[in-house]
Formats: sequence, C-alpha cells, structure tokens
Amino acid sequence: MEIRPILSALLRSKTGAILVALQVAISLAILTNALHIVNVRQAVAARPSGIADEANVVHIKVRHLVEGSHQEQLARQQAETRALRAIGGVLSTAFANQAPMSQSGWTTGLTASRTAGNDSSPTSMYYSGDSLVKTWGLTLVEGRDLAPADVVEIDGKTSPDDLFPKSVVITRALAGKLWPGASQAVGKTLYFGNGDDANAATVVGVVDALQSQNAEVATRGGFALIAPIRQSFASIMYTVRTEPGQLERVMKEAEAALRANSGGRAIIKMKTVAEDRKERYRADVALSWMLIAVSVLLLLITASGIVGMASLWVTQRRKQIGVRRALGARRIDILRYFITENFMITSVGVLCGVLASVALNQLLVSQLDMARLPIAYLVVGAGVFWALGVAAVAGPAYRAASISPATATRSA
Repeated sequence: MEIRPILSALLRSKTGAILVALQVAISLAILTNALHIVNVRQAVAARPSGIADEANVVHIKVRHLVEGSHQEQLARQQAETRALRAIGGVLSTAFANQAPMSQSGWTTGLTASRTAGNDSSPTSMYYSGDSLVKTWGLTLVEGRDLAPADVVEIDGKTSPDDLFPKSVVITRALAGKLWPGASQAVGKTLYFGNGDDANAATVVGVVDALQSQNAEVATRGGFALIAPIRQSFASIMYTVRTEPGQLERVMKEAEAALRANSGGRAIIKMKTVAEDRKERYRADVALSWMLIAVSVLLLLITASGIVGMASLWVTQRRKQIGVRRALGARRIDILRYFITENFMITSVGVLCGVLASVALNQLLVSQLDMARLPIAYLVVGAGVFWALGVAAVAGPAYRAASISPATATRSA
C-alpha cells in the first residue's frame, strides 16, 4: 500500500490526528509510570517482616491497673508467660517491647565506634528476656541466639544508666551498614551513640531479616537489634506463636488466662501480625488500586478517542470511499487503509509517549526518590497502545469497507 496518499490525507486534516497522537502519548506516559509504581508498592507490601508464619502470631498487650514494685512486676510477667505457654496449641511465647510493622516503638542510634561525629544508624530496638528468635522464627545466619545468661534485669526507676546488656543480635542489613564489606559481624562491638560514655555491646548473632516497627521503604526498614533485657512495666506486651489453625482459639483462652491471673484488674488488647501488616500497608494498597483504576480509565478513554475520530473520518470520506470502490478498490484495501492510517498516528503517539514516560520517571526519581522505570514497561506499553489502536479502529474501518460503490453516484 502507498503511504504517500495516507500522509497527504493526514496533512490536509491534521488536527484530529494530532489530538489522537497526543492522547496516546499522554496515556502511555501516565500508564507506564502508574503501573511501575503499582508494582513497586505491591513488592513493598509483600516484603517479609522476618517473622515466620505470620498468620499464626499474635501480640497481646496487657495494661495492669495496679502497678506494683519492680520485683512484683517481673514476677507477674513470669507468671503470665507461664500461663500463656500452658495453653494448648501455643508453640512459643515471649515478652516483647514492640512488634514489626506496628508503627509504634523504640528506635536507637548505633555506631561502629565511639568516635565523635561518627554517623549513627537509626535502628529499631527490640528487647526481651525470652527468645524472640525462637518465638518469631527468625533465621540465624551467623552466631547464636541470646541465652538466659545474657539477660539483664533493669528497673526503669532505679537502675543506673550504665546497666546495659553486653550481647546483642542484629539483622544482616544492619551489619552491612555498620561494617560494610566485612565477612562477618559476630564478635564485633557496636555502640549506642558515640562518645566515651556510649554503651557498648558485642554482636553474638545475626538474623537474616527483621523489619523495624515502622517498616520503612528505605534500607533502614531492615535495621533492627534484639537486646536481652527484662524490664518492669505496668503495661506490657507478649508475642505468641501458635500451631496452624489454632490462633483464634488460643486468643480466646489467652485472654481468659490473663484475666484470671490478674484478678480482672487488667485491660487486654490483641492484634495479629496480619492486622499489623494490613494497617501498615493500607495506604500502599489503596494507592495501587487507585492507579490501576486510573490506568483502566485511560485505556478506555484512549480507545474511545480513536473510535470516535475514526468514525468521524469514515463519515467525512464516505463519498470518497464509494468512488474508490467504484474504481475497483476491494474491501480489504479500504480496511487496510484505515488500519494503516491509525497505526501511523498511534506510532507517532507511542514515540512521543516513550519520551514523555522517561521524562516523567526522571522527575519522580529526582523529586520522590522513586525507582527508575525499567525498559520492559516501555516495550510492553508501546505494544499495548499499538494493539489498542488497531482494535479500536477495526469497527469503523470495517464499516468503511462495507460502503457500497453505489454511494459514488449519489449527490453530496
């Protein structure tokens, strides 16, 4: 087929072609970046917290109305822990000061030396007198778990500031931040802050992953430390891992056991890890669905624009098409003409859209620290709009090909 007559026709009526190409370009730029953002946010929401078998882990917060002394509180913690462990279906129980993805908790600054001015790494600080590695099913990749001999008992009111654990377990991500390039972290000393009075601790174990309480998207979301501390609190939290399928029953029995142990003088709240994950990533999921809806609407609007413009051209060229049919043009020739014409317009739009996609992504990278757009999105996006263009023009093109040669004999 000759391309020159198509170009000539487009140049005589270029406003519609420009509008369609512009619509394709804008839609492609938005669609590729929107779907890239959706993919990134879904990957973020699916990140492992470090807790094995999240569906069977629950956190139980207990606020005692009668505070008691330091020793009384510690004895109460131990009694409640025993009561929870005695429930059928409970695999492991531990006191914990906070939970991953809970969006509330403790953060500390860690350094690799006491040198003044040394950059500190904001780190989520978990502590317990029990084994969080066991209860959460964390994966040890170096060293050992914390032992009962490592545990330090601290009274928040009377204990001196230098009473601090000497052994800690950290995440692999934190080890890489503190000692870049080191073959192992076990045996190394880290410091809580810097300066001569900074408390020091030795790394005895490294776990593969444990998210912070805020589960930040940046690397710091994987910076976490577990310290062996048993501290007295009027309001405490227990984390419980159950056998598969036993969570709901254990939650009911746990509440009853804790109320009986406290004599009814406690406020008890429970939250599963699944609920923490859902709340933490609620905004990410909502953003993903919103962008998916926008993408679908863009495709529908673009397709409607192509159909509308092609239908208008068929109406305007009805007499011309009839003349061509009378001169011997076949239906397939008319069909091919309109499809080729639309493909050329779409191609211009796709080319401009690819450039616009890269420019928009560069803006997002510079302003919002987004990831760069992979070339695969551009290739797939271009293919989608080429296919959409052909599919959208097929109907009007078929109607044009069905015009009778007798139309040429009719008056305008």
